[in-house]
Amino acid sequence: MGEKKDKKELSQLLDRIKDSPIEEQLVQLLRERKLTITTAESLTGGLVAAALTSVPGASDCFKVGYITYSNKAKRKVLSVKKDLLRKEGAVSAPVAREMAIGAMMESEADLSVAVTGNAGPEGMEDKPVGLVYIAVCARGKTRVEEFHFEGDRREIREQTVEKALLMVKNTVVEKFV
Repeated sequence: MGEKKDKKELSQLLDRIKDSPIEEQLVQLLRERKLTITTAESLTGGLVAAALTSVPGASDCFKVGYITYSNKAKRKVLSVKKDLLRKEGAVSAPVAREMAIGAMMESEADLSVAVTGNAGPEGMEDKPVGLVYIAVCARGKTRVEEFHFEGDRREIREQTVEKALLMVKNTVVEKFV
């Protein structure tokens, strides 16, 4: 009976907030579910955290944001292995996964989201401009997705933020009912 009630309440909440910006939807969901989140960002330089914390009430659910732009920061702050960075490069699914797990372990949040990629204007590590990896870690599972965004640096970063928030929202709906 409790699970049916939870699903009904979630459905009603999702219906109420569906026309709000994604960051407002996510903060409302996290607050409603009493969940906390942390971010680990590279190419977005804190834009995911900024989107979340722009919403009133975010302090109830946002724990910490890590901006790990350099490989050294990824290693020291998020415990991403040096060998992994050397072998795969910073713009890779395995590094996104390690960033999400490291952020989760460091912050003790319920969920984490990590973003790494190449926003341009030039390719790096033989990775094309627009290649982005987003990882969401929750309940002991980490999902990583690869994206190929188009546009200039600003547009690629904005698309990354939007997709990262959407992935987290979908994770909350799937795993925390």
